[in-house]
Amino acid sequence: MEEIIELLQTKGYKMTPQRRAVIKALFDCGQFPTAQDILDYAKKINPDMGIDTIYRNLNLLTEIGVLNQITIKGRDVSVFEIASKHHHHLICLACGKMECLDYCPIMADSEKIAQEKNFKIMGHNLEIYGYCAACQAG
Repeated sequence: MEEIIELLQTKGYKMTPQRRAVIKALFDCGQFPTAQDILDYAKKINPDMGIDTIYRNLNLLTEIGVLNQITIKGRDVSVFEIASKHHHHLICLACGKMECLDYCPIMADSEKIAQEKNFKIMGHNLEIYGYCAACQAG
């Protein structure tokens, strides 16, 4: 948590009580919280928090690379995770269960193609959709 706060301050962002509550919520809400999960938690710390404040802070943290926003196909909600090492996700279309892939299946080829085209890659996202074992069984 302190690393994120330090990074924000280094980049010139103020550490407001609302921003601190959002960051704390990201660490305490478990894996893949929604903006609503973060709001519910943050309101325990700062009852005056609103969803606009949550989204502003989530967007900022995503822009500076601290947070990954994961869009789930067929659902109106995104989930978030603190960015650690580069990875992708398996997402069940039925129940929404998500699992992390601990490697990048496209990076080596992408870098080679980009280099040939004199293109500088700044990032990419890959979500793999399907059905988990439990949803396939029943």
